[in-house]
Amino acid sequence: MKPDFKFNFRKSKKLTTLLGLALDGSKLDGLVLKRTKGSLAVLQKFSAKLALDPLTAAPELVGREIRNHLDAAGVRERDCVVGVPVKWILTAQTELPPLPEVDAKSLLQMEAERGFHSDVATLQISDSRSPLVDGKQNVLLAGIPNTHLAALEKILAAAKLKPVSFTPVISALQFPGDEKSVGVLALAIGERNVSLQITAGGGVVALRSLEGAVEDAAGRRTLHADVVARETRITLGQLPGGLCEAVKSIRIFGPRELAQPLADEMELRFEPMGIKVEFVSAYAPDEFGVTLPLEVSLSAAFSLAARFLAEQKPAFEFLPPKPNFIEQFVSKYSSGRLRTTGAVAAGIAVVILGIFLFQQIQLWHYRAQWLRIAVKVGELQAIQDNIRQYRSWYDGTFPNLAILRQLTLAFPEDGSVTAKNIEVRDGSTVTCSGTARDYASLLAMQSRLRAADGVNDVKLEQIRGKAPMQFVFAFEFNNGGAQ
Repeated sequence: MKPDFKFNFRKSKKLTTLLGLALDGSKLDGLVLKRTKGSLAVLQKFSAKLALDPLTAAPELVGREIRNHLDAAGVRERDCVVGVPVKWILTAQTELPPLPEVDAKSLLQMEAERGFHSDVATLQISDSRSPLVDGKQNVLLAGIPNTHLAALEKILAAAKLKPVSFTPVISALQFPGDEKSVGVLALAIGERNVSLQITAGGGVVALRSLEGAVEDAAGRRTLHADVVARETRITLGQLPGGLCEAVKSIRIFGPRELAQPLADEMELRFEPMGIKVEFVSAYAPDEFGVTLPLEVSLSAAFSLAARFLAEQKPAFEFLPPKPNFIEQFVSKYSSGRLRTTGAVAAGIAVVILGIFLFQQIQLWHYRAQWLRIAVKVGELQAIQDNIRQYRSWYDGTFPNLAILRQLTLAFPEDGSVTAKNIEVRDGSTVTCSGTARDYASLLAMQSRLRAADGVNDVKLEQIRGKAPMQFVFAFEFNNGGAQ
């Protein structure tokens, strides 16, 4: 009897049990979910406060701490989907004309090199597309530094976990592929910030973290609703044409004691604009297309695991690619212990050699054509390499450094007025927040700033407290092309 060899190159094991992990600062929420036929069941769940920072502490120590929390909760599941914080994610936006997919990928690669401040080789990039008029698409490029992902993979390996997906937490809470997500602005209240996501046409058009929106003073968290409302309005104003008008609702996720007051504040500001505001406290019955457990509570960990088990493809996937079949095959069978497999591989090699011979004939033909244009191609390649190398240095005005210099000169040296956050948008619009010992010191600093070269339209936007007082002011900067 001849041996029956069966090779399955693509089929992978379909998971029925999965651990969902939601990482938010030092807080880690976990939940083990099992799918049986058309329903979901929660097996274990836990919530823990990590003593070590995942990005700065040794991965082995962080992984051991997570493993201790898993063992205490009785979790034995290894496969996990991890929700990464939005503050890790860098974004860039562009428009994509109607193109074949191969050309579209090349164009998006060029747009990523132009849109991200760091080298794209250091980022794991994913994109989400939304339709526009005239067949165009709005594309949101999102990237996470490879160092962050490498540290996270080492932590999970030390915790004896196997990741199957890295995706933003807020995209699991408000799934872009859902028809009910068209024109939705979602806000998810985290430990120290608020995540913002805008979905339209089955894709994500905006994704950012609102830093400073949540403060933790003596273990008591305070949400600044005015900061969230202002940044939400700014984000809506920065959307490409037509997408801002498509936003019809704002959905808020988070603990009730923070989310409900935020919903009330947002309702006062945005409902006159025709935007409905709601606080989301529970899942809809048809949220995942399967039967949900009784009295299940809304959580990021549950949403992450449920989306994966319901085979709902995430808007962004940041899990680094794994070795392909050939690399795995060579690694597994390089010892030569399986002779039958070696014989089959030798037969395949003969067939491949024949294919390569045919390809070689074609290569000889194309190489002759290449020699006729090689010199010009080399010149163009050299020009393109210089453009990529020096693109970020073309601007000799150094506007950001000039802005920081004027701010430094305006602030007093005695520390009576200090800056906390400085944000520069479009190279000219500057927003600065900080603290002042008294109102007179603040006015003196603003007077010096108004007299500085290139500073225009200094406006004091917000003051809170008395001594010390917190302030926010903005101004326009134009250095006039100074070198």
